[in-house]
Amino acid sequence: MSHREIIHLLIVDDDEEFRDLMARRFSQPGYQLQTCGNAAEALSLAREHDFDVAVLDMVLPGKSGVELLEKLKAEHPHCEAVMLTGQATVETAVRAMKLGAYDYLTKPVPFAELEIVIEKAHEKRRLRLENQQLKAWFQRSQSTVQMIGETPAMREICRMIERAGPSEKAILIQGDSGTGKELVARALHACSPRADRPLVVINCAALPESLLESELFGHEKGAFTGAIASKPGLFEVADRGTLFIDEIGEMPGPLQAKLLRVLEDGTLRRLGSVKERRVNVRLLAATNRDLQQEIVANRFREDLYYRINVMSLELPPLRQRKEDIPLLVDHFLGEGWSINEAARKLLENYFWPGNVRELINAIERAKIMADGYTILPRDLPKQLRDRAKSPSLDPDADDLATLERSKIVDIMRRHDGNKTHAAQTLGIDRRRLYRLLEKYRIRKDEWLQQPR
Repeated sequence: MSHREIIHLLIVDDDEEFRDLMARRFSQPGYQLQTCGNAAEALSLAREHDFDVAVLDMVLPGKSGVELLEKLKAEHPHCEAVMLTGQATVETAVRAMKLGAYDYLTKPVPFAELEIVIEKAHEKRRLRLENQQLKAWFQRSQSTVQMIGETPAMREICRMIERAGPSEKAILIQGDSGTGKELVARALHACSPRADRPLVVINCAALPESLLESELFGHEKGAFTGAIASKPGLFEVADRGTLFIDEIGEMPGPLQAKLLRVLEDGTLRRLGSVKERRVNVRLLAATNRDLQQEIVANRFREDLYYRINVMSLELPPLRQRKEDIPLLVDHFLGEGWSINEAARKLLENYFWPGNVRELINAIERAKIMADGYTILPRDLPKQLRDRAKSPSLDPDADDLATLERSKIVDIMRRHDGNKTHAAQTLGIDRRRLYRLLEKYRIRKDEWLQQPR
């Protein structure tokens, strides 16, 4: 049996001698076994372990086997159940099968026969889960981009996507790293008239200046060492579609000038070419930098800023929309997976400096570490578990407070002190904003002064 995956098995029978026999039979490679003698212990074990198959005796102290079956299937629908009885009747067999039992066997049952039934029950569970996951993958691959969140900030983002998506105008998406800027860009493209055309993505921070220019504008054969053939740039690839430039604040000055020209008149020249090519591209850009500060520091062109910022969307960090964490967790877990309450609380109480991207990584790691299809606290990354042990000793608390204070001052400055607009951008209500202004002792002159 070592060639296949391990079967996590639960045996529930009040006959201690029978349990001992079962334990000896299934203490072999390919099985992980837990045994108990009553329904209460069985349900407690099922909340701690993700069992593939449960073998239940019909006659148990307290709750009967049928009552246990009903409760077990309600709480753990993916667990297959095999019923055992010493007095078989048609009525109890029918009831057990209606409640979702995989099979119904009469004692004494040959262990070889029981082992075959357990393996078949496990195979049924595996196929059902694979089918659900395949169906979920297919639906996700066929559906439009879905924005997850019910907080006021996310509802406002969705409203702005619906209004701005059909436009041809350039949009600047701002927010901390990991907040989902590319997802917003895909949503804007999906509800635009260009949805059936390409959405082309490039990250300025991922490429050196020389390669970035070639990627965006293309090159002719012999334009530089290694240019053995002509190559169209991403502007040409995205013609009549959408180009999403991520981390545009990292773009070097000379390329900013070339980008501005394309946006102004729709023309470009490949590297090594004198021929002008015309393109019709809708531009979406994203940054986690404050571009107005970059303009003051002479690192970003002011004329380009106004070209790419016809409209802006500000994405709040995950710690400012914690009410959305349960929705995000369920979404990223996907069909066939569950998470126990203690693990869910760890996810909901963490401060997520890496935002949604860090949450996705934590869930994917937990799926790899999980024994079955239920995420437990031990499956989550160490930093989440450590914070639960000493929540008041968060080493990043001071840094996060400083960042939050700085962010509030910056947004108040950006909105000229308009608290309603600032609160909307932060994804909080006005009362919460007033409390934060008081908490951090932010004075009016701080947001009125211009950045140096």
